[in-house]
Amino acid sequence: MSEMRHNIRLCSGPELSAAILVGGAATRMGGVAKALLDVDGRSILDWLLAVLVPRFAEVLLVAKEAQPYGDICAAGHVPNPVTGGATLRLAQDALPGRSSLTGIHTALANASTEHVFITACDTPFLRPALVEALQARLRPEDDVVLPQKPDGYFEPLCAFYSRRCLPHIEKQLARDDHKIIRFFPKVRVNLLPPEALLAADPALLSFQNANTPDELRSLRQTAASFRRPPQEAP
Repeated sequence: MSEMRHNIRLCSGPELSAAILVGGAATRMGGVAKALLDVDGRSILDWLLAVLVPRFAEVLLVAKEAQPYGDICAAGHVPNPVTGGATLRLAQDALPGRSSLTGIHTALANASTEHVFITACDTPFLRPALVEALQARLRPEDDVVLPQKPDGYFEPLCAFYSRRCLPHIEKQLARDDHKIIRFFPKVRVNLLPPEALLAADPALLSFQNANTPDELRSLRQTAASFRRPPQEAP
């Protein structure tokens, strides 16, 4: 794999954390590190950090194995001439099994703030307006804040979670139940309604991901369309 660029310019943000779940098995992509895949000359991780870093106090990379993300996080505190710096940390998932729910647990257990924004590692077009809409909706008493799509489905990997979710997640994992939304009835959930989601992300680009090689090709085509004059864009 060619070397990916990680041009990280961290700025201090509100007292919230963000976490990118980079530890998936990626079986349909041949087991590659999806966050490091190239989309229009930048790794997907670079795309995500560009959105998250200015808006959060810290960004966690949640992984099952330390490498290659341990090297990326090795500096720990990344200097910034304006703010002095912010934190980029590896949070290694020590729980048995591998799932998005174990990743959420690891993020919450390692975060230094009460609420954590969770995102998948293969969604390069996460819209800043959507992150901000979710953040604006977040109240201290909320345990989960997530968008509801027009078809009624939730997007649990583009959401804020409170550390108060930890005991509920632990009980669920003890039953070997890895479906994220299963614990939602036990906590306070605040939905971002479809009309607010569409106002922030009309084309739902935030949820375009790379589960398969075909989807990766689609991501690259979408990224290329961003660079075309408006009259040429699809």
